[in-house]
Amino acid sequence: MSRSSSAAYLLARARTPEPTELAEMAWLQALLPNERERALADLKVVPVEVGELLCRVGRPVTYWFGVVDGLLKMSNDTAMGVPITFTGIAPGGWFGEGTVIKRETYRYNIQALRKSVVAGLSVETFHWLLERSLPFNGFIVQQLNERLGQFIAAREIDRLGDPDARVARSLAALFHPILYPGVGSLLRITQQELGYLVGLSRQRVNEALKRLDEGGAIRVEYGGVRVLDLERLRGYGLHQELQR
Repeated sequence: MSRSSSAAYLLARARTPEPTELAEMAWLQALLPNERERALADLKVVPVEVGELLCRVGRPVTYWFGVVDGLLKMSNDTAMGVPITFTGIAPGGWFGEGTVIKRETYRYNIQALRKSVVAGLSVETFHWLLERSLPFNGFIVQQLNERLGQFIAAREIDRLGDPDARVARSLAALFHPILYPGVGSLLRITQQELGYLVGLSRQRVNEALKRLDEGGAIRVEYGGVRVLDLERLRGYGLHQELQR
C-alpha cells in the first residue's frame, strides 16, 4: 500500500471510538442529547501510519477530522514544486471545517508525521449539526476565529529570519489551548518532526531548543517538549523585530 492511501482504504480500517476518546471531544460533550446521539452514530476513528495522506489536494471533502493521538502536518506544493508546510495539527485539534462548510475539494494535504489516531465526522452529519445545534455552531465559529489568528501568525513566522524565533513561535502555535486542548503542557514531538514543521534541519532545531531551554521558556524532556512560559514563546524575537 502506498503512502497516499485511498479514503476507501482508511475507511475500511475505521472503528467505533472508545469512551475515553469520546470524552476528549469538547464539542461532542456540549451537544443536546438528540444531537449527541446523531454524532455518536456517525463518528469513526482510524489509525494512520507515518507518511500516510489523510487528505489530498483536489480530492472532495468527505469528513471533518480531529486528532485523537499523534501529529499531522498541513502542507501543499508551490508552483515551483517546493513543499510548504502551513501548520502542524496536535492532539485534540479538529480541522477542515471551512472546507466542509463549502463542500469543496481540499486545497492542502494532511499527512501523518507519526503513527496517529484520527476521528472523522461525515460531511452530512456535520451539516446536520450546523443547521440545528447552537453549541456546535459556537464551537465552529470559535474554531474558525482561532484558526484565522493561527494562519496570520504563521505568515509572520515565515518572514522571521531568526531560526530560534521560528522554532519558538512554531512551538507556541502547537501549544494553543483552544485549537489543541489535548496537548496540555507537554507536546510529544521529536526534533526531526519539529524540523519538518518549521522548515529547518534537525541540527538547527536542536540548537534552538537548547537556547529556549536555557532561557527558561521550555524544558526538553525525553520524547517531547514541556512549555514553561507560553507568553515568552509567543513573543520570542519580537524585541529584535521592533528594533529593525
